[in-house]
Amino acid sequence: MSVQKEGCGCKRRRNLLLATSAVGGVGLVAAAVPFVASMAPSERARTAGASVVADISNLLPGEKMVVKWRGNPVWILRRTPAMIDSLDAVAGKLSDPDSKNSVQPSYAQNKERAIKKEYFVAIGICTHLGCSPSDKFGPGGGMPADWTGGFFCPCHSTYFDLAGRVFKDQPAPTNLEIPPHKYLSDTEILIGEDDSKGA
Repeated sequence: MSVQKEGCGCKRRRNLLLATSAVGGVGLVAAAVPFVASMAPSERARTAGASVVADISNLLPGEKMVVKWRGNPVWILRRTPAMIDSLDAVAGKLSDPDSKNSVQPSYAQNKERAIKKEYFVAIGICTHLGCSPSDKFGPGGGMPADWTGGFFCPCHSTYFDLAGRVFKDQPAPTNLEIPPHKYLSDTEILIGEDDSKGA
């Protein structure tokens, strides 16, 4: 009879040990879930670096639109033929006309700083101290008499042409930055991903 009681006690102890271990394991997993989840990037952090699609179907020649990418304004300017022609006229007045010392993908290291001449895509932040330049697409408005169009940063009086190239003797050290981008179609540009083919 005493042997039978001892056997029951061992079984009860084993069951109690298994139950305690199971509850402890569940508790450990429950405690670890929020900790592991907190290490994953937030939705805001994930979208901060995400690519953005810009619909340019309604953008008329001479107009500019702005989209946000990584918290920065990205300009998309649809240049007119006259705007494109003005790029040659100012080349001798620029600090870095061939964009050798400026940031842009290789497919945008050309006079127009673009994949397609008509569309200029740039980060709208001055390379001097991070101000946002204003549109000055035509003469007048306090611009120099020979002004053919471009952008003007009022913070420290920096002038850029219609390809975001900085004029000589300006506070900004380099041309405006061109973000990685590619055309998904004739009416959509993907900002944030490279187009190695320069299509």
